Amino acid sequence: MFFAPINPMPENRKSIVRPPKRHRSAANIDGVDVGKLINEQSLRDAIAGGLIVVVLFSVLWAMLSTLIGQVFPWMTIVLGLVMGRVMRRAGKGLDWRFPALAAAMTLAGALVSNIVVSAAFSAEELGVSTFEVLRAVTTMTWPVFFDEVVSAADIIFGLFAAAVAAFFAKRPLSRSEYGALRKRRERSG
Repeated sequence: MFFAPINPMPENRKSIVRPPKRHRSAANIDGVDVGKLINEQSLRDAIAGGLIVVVLFSVLWAMLSTLIGQVFPWMTIVLGLVMGRVMRRAGKGLDWRFPALAAAMTLAGALVSNIVVSAAFSAEELGVSTFEVLRAVTTMTWPVFFDEVVSAADIIFGLFAAAVAAFFAKRPLSRSEYGALRKRRERSG
């Protein structure tokens, strides 16, 4: 009379335990050209961009350190961030090769940058140019460099920077692009 019958289960829901979806089902993956995504990848461009980053970062880090008169080991993390972003932009990579390349080039770049920074400080003390110090490096110089210049902090910062570079190296995909790429990979293998 006063109360209308209550339907315990609405018609549009199958179960009370399972909440309704708040998003649409799979995004429209039919409009995505997966072949174009795969063809846009360029390991060559990623390597070229990474080499440019290593050279420019080494020079800028050496200039900043000699200007201020102090070495900042955390700059290696900045190198990792820049390397990852350049790898993402230049390489447009979708697979594991691009983060691995970014991590390896960051470790190499950290080593090269530390060599250039220490050469810049040595050049300042000797009153010569940094290039003269780098040209005068011999096989006898390397053990001294690794004993006196490279510390545990440099190694830790280098490894962390490699992880940062690997994290930022892959191309971000939209939901539909990821779904289409995943569907293609499932079909092919």
